[in-house]
Amino acid sequence: MTALLEVDGLTKTFAAGGPPWRRRFVHALTEVSFALEAGRTLGVVGESGSGKSTLGRCLLALSTPDAGSIRFDGADLGSLSRSGLADFRRRVQPVFQDPYASLDPRWSVGRSVREALDVFRIGSTLDREQRVRELFDRVGLNPELAERMPRQLSGGQRQRVGIAAALATEPQLIVADEPVSALDVSVQAQILNLFRDLQRDLGVAAVFITHDLSVVEHISHDIAVMHLGRLVEFGRASEVLARPQHPYTRSLLAAVPPAIPTRTHPHN
Repeated sequence: MTALLEVDGLTKTFAAGGPPWRRRFVHALTEVSFALEAGRTLGVVGESGSGKSTLGRCLLALSTPDAGSIRFDGADLGSLSRSGLADFRRRVQPVFQDPYASLDPRWSVGRSVREALDVFRIGSTLDREQRVRELFDRVGLNPELAERMPRQLSGGQRQRVGIAAALATEPQLIVADEPVSALDVSVQAQILNLFRDLQRDLGVAAVFITHDLSVVEHISHDIAVMHLGRLVEFGRASEVLARPQHPYTRSLLAAVPPAIPTRTHPHN
């Protein structure tokens, strides 16, 4: 099957401050390469500072890599025209870590979900309002909540709103950066189950970034392990979890609490 997303030799370096003659550089990403097929979920796992979030920003075209390439549906992000980039942003949507900071506190949550529909002029005004109600229902929220402000919702409800906003344009790929780390454990499980159900029902591909291996094994078809800016292990989730090849992956698995329920990640 042709890959939906192809990353080849991705490299990104940041200056760490100081005068030019003594400036240090942080290698956030070093020659990262992988591919993701349509309809599959890739779990990207690693400790803080491993390059996960930088990778996510590059995949969303929010940060430009120093070297390497990202191809989405055969098109190189680095060579997209203005209209091509707009189309890319419609087809690839983010879900952020903080469900409160990612919503405009001055807008109702329904307006936040409708924003992408307005920007891309999808449907009539009535169509957009109906689409918002359908999206709220899809993510397990009462459509009547669309009139509320973000501060009036719980953290789990706000993250569901963020997911609804990401789904508004019917994207082919969602990039979710630590989308459950700010939530209570019980709410985390609900959001993870929602992600898994949406992936199954809608066929949307996802890059799910987290520091928690128990999270990626719950929902991922494939796993990418990041360490110090490098991709140290990549493969089918079942294979990586059962037969980890890299010492860092084995240390992550050893750190997972034994009380985790039976693994339920997809196998195909």
